Parts: sequence; C-alpha cells; structure tokens
Amino acid sequence: MAGSVDTDQLPPPEVNTRPKDYHAKFSARTTYSKHTDPCEDAAKASLKCMDRNQYDKDKCQDFFQAYRDCKRAWLDERWNDRRGGRATPV
Repeated sequence: MAGSVDTDQLPPPEVNTRPKDYHAKFSARTTYSKHTDPCEDAAKASLKCMDRNQYDKDKCQDFFQAYRDCKRAWLDERWNDRRGGRATPV
C-alpha cells in the first residue's frame, strides 16, 4: 500500500476491486435512484482514507485504484448484460 495508512477500520483496497451484484443492489431498493452504486464500499473506503491522512492523495492511491477497478468491472458487467440481451435495472 502506498504511504503509511492507518488500516484499523479500513479494509485492504483489494477487497473492494469487485462490485457487488448490481442486480441485487438495485432490486433491493424500494425507490429507484440513478445514484445507487455497487462500488460504494470502495468509494467510502477511499474517502475514509483521505480523512485519516489529512487529504494527502498520495497515501490513498491504492484505495482510488480499487474504486476505479470496481467501477470498470461494474460497467463492463452492465455492458455485457446489455449486449447479451439480459435485463439491467439501470
């Protein structure tokens, strides 16, 4: 991990590189929102890292990369579902 990050309450960035099942994530909501994010755990971890490190971005690069990897995996999954003719909630 880049820099010295206090990981007491933060999961390792690698834990958040895969999105949650977006079908389950969206269908579990009682109201529709375009802001529902299967990668919200990765986003929260990166923000928590920033809080703990006085907003020094260099110390949180692994968390940012985990979020980008998660988002890319989610978008690829949605793209493949749409190309395959499977219904997508968003």
